[in-house]
Amino acid sequence: MIGVFGGSGFYRFLDDVTEVPVATPYGPPSAPVRVGAIDGTDVAFMPRHGDEHTLPPHRVNYRANVWAMKEVGVDRIIGPSACGSLKPELSPGTFVLCDQFVDRTAARESTFYDGPQTTHVSAADPYCPDLRRVLAECAREEEIPVVEGGTVVVIEGPRFSTRAESRWFTASGFDVVNMTQYPEAWLARELALCYANVSLVTDYDVGLEGMPDLPPVSADTACSPTTSIDCAPFCSGLCRGSARSRTTSAHRRWTAQLSTTSGRRALALLTQTGGNTPWNS
Repeated sequence: MIGVFGGSGFYRFLDDVTEVPVATPYGPPSAPVRVGAIDGTDVAFMPRHGDEHTLPPHRVNYRANVWAMKEVGVDRIIGPSACGSLKPELSPGTFVLCDQFVDRTAARESTFYDGPQTTHVSAADPYCPDLRRVLAECAREEEIPVVEGGTVVVIEGPRFSTRAESRWFTASGFDVVNMTQYPEAWLARELALCYANVSLVTDYDVGLEGMPDLPPVSADTACSPTTSIDCAPFCSGLCRGSARSRTTSAHRRWTAQLSTTSGRRALALLTQTGGNTPWNS
């Protein structure tokens, strides 16, 4: 089953759904999981900010959301998100399939393994390369312009960046800025779920150096209903195509990074006991 997290402006997706409320060890998720189908492929959808966007990015219960997706049988997750561009060539309307993130958040529950047993999981390649490749292929088949690969810097929110911060991010070589990719993508990684990001550029953050006519981002721009209009058909095509994703050597290498002895033992115990492990019960 394929899971889709709806981002800002993207609160509805599937028709003819079954609503599945899920109780998780980490509290309630943002919304019930709604399960339907696209061309015979089972799809689960949840708006990460809630049905009416009542949850700002720093208040989203990311652990509950990801756990709920796994609980209903999801094994691949597509995480669309609105983002600001840090580069002139990534203009509004561009889709970016990020392959790296930089975490600049400060106060979020960001792991399922929070002691007392210490478990370390490799973060070298936080996004699933196999699913990203399939999404890129599907986008091209749908004639949707897409950039394959990029770095998203994730800020705490709910405020947007200062001009100094934006200059710093650009000078560091980051491509886009967002408020929700961490810890969502990472938590999926900890549960060995394939996760791919689809970043829709809605603005140029605070503007770009040498381009004074570009206004800074506003909440109206980032949360525009056009985000849903742009993302919904894109995600529909991606769900149809990503069902053909299989366990390839690239995916095996990606999941093999979980293969430390403590990582395997912790993941197995965490999954089998519904989160009530000896170190977080």
